[in-house]
Amino acid sequence: MKIPFEIFVSLRYLKTKKRHGTVSLNTFISIAGVVIGVATSIITLSVMTGFQGYFRDKILSAISHVVVMEYSGAGVKDSKALEDTVGRVPHVTATTPFIISQAMLTNRERVQGVVVRGIDPRKEGTVTSLEKNMIAGSLLGLEHADKTPGIIIGEDLARKFGMSLGDTLTMVNPVGEETAMGMVPKLKKFHVVGLFDAGMYDYNTGFVYVSLPEAQKFFEMPGRVSGLQVRVDEIYNAEAIGRDIQAAAGYPYYTRNWVEMNKNFFSALKLEKIGMSLILVVIIIVASFNIIGTLTMIVMEKSREIAILKSMGASSRSIMQIFMFAGLVIGIVGTAIGSAIGYGAVAIITRTGVITLPKDVYQVSHLPLSITALDVFFISLTALGISFLATLYPSWQAAKQDPVEVLRYE
Repeated sequence: MKIPFEIFVSLRYLKTKKRHGTVSLNTFISIAGVVIGVATSIITLSVMTGFQGYFRDKILSAISHVVVMEYSGAGVKDSKALEDTVGRVPHVTATTPFIISQAMLTNRERVQGVVVRGIDPRKEGTVTSLEKNMIAGSLLGLEHADKTPGIIIGEDLARKFGMSLGDTLTMVNPVGEETAMGMVPKLKKFHVVGLFDAGMYDYNTGFVYVSLPEAQKFFEMPGRVSGLQVRVDEIYNAEAIGRDIQAAAGYPYYTRNWVEMNKNFFSALKLEKIGMSLILVVIIIVASFNIIGTLTMIVMEKSREIAILKSMGASSRSIMQIFMFAGLVIGIVGTAIGSAIGYGAVAIITRTGVITLPKDVYQVSHLPLSITALDVFFISLTALGISFLATLYPSWQAAKQDPVEVLRYE
């Protein structure tokens, strides 16, 4: 197969000569700049994608995909009928009633505000991953507690209170009960029957679980629940399915999906990823200046050869193609090596878990990394595009040279 002379000449220009070793050195530096830019971009975006995926999974392990609640806040009276209605909506795979409220836990001199969730221990595993997150005890322990009702708390809250299975703590409802002496907070002792680890410090310290009947008694909601937890077959269609559920249930019910319930959190992560992507593009642009410098130096070194090629009949377009291809070779080689290094670094860090983080600050104990084909494609396409743009000016400078003027002084 015959190689076009433009490609042949451009590859020759990128190679070193004994008299002009600087050309080869600059080529190497240009490739290294692209490699560093691409590898850094892949690693950084993998961190952002990893955090998004990690927090999404952990959030969905503690909450359902969709919740159905009542506008007035008084609670759902006929949860069975509502379950039947919601269960018939397409793409709904499971439902279970729940109660959610706030209270305080006390143990000796320690006090902690928590979100209390009343659940059905036998059905909770169908809508969340709480059962899989249990590290001690079980959900069924909420039903099998003795005289003192059971409670499940997070491992970080247990560590903070210095508690373990079998210990007793007191739950305080600030709303309390009306007595002759005024409003008195309602207190009740609970027996720790299980510990869970949701993988997020805020959930491990801020969520506790009791049985549905105990929550109804403690928060004075006889025969009522806060709403329904719903699991769907496709989490990214939760918003559309939620609208279908609301249409089927009708007034006075409304739905919220897992994205809406954590909108601020995911919006912040998305904004950070966009910001980091722009910064990474700037890094690649800076690396592309090495390509401009290298090609400009080649044009200066090869001005006599360019003049000879033009005098032999090479067109200005062919001269431009020579230097544009040389720049693209630098971009392609740098992008390929950078992608390999970046992907390899992500794989090694993920497998070894060598980078640890303070869990109470970052919510995770190890740096989560995840790279997608879309991220790699975006970075590679950006690097190649910028590399191509960097070739335009030096190529144009080479193409516009007048061979008569150049050879006159040779």
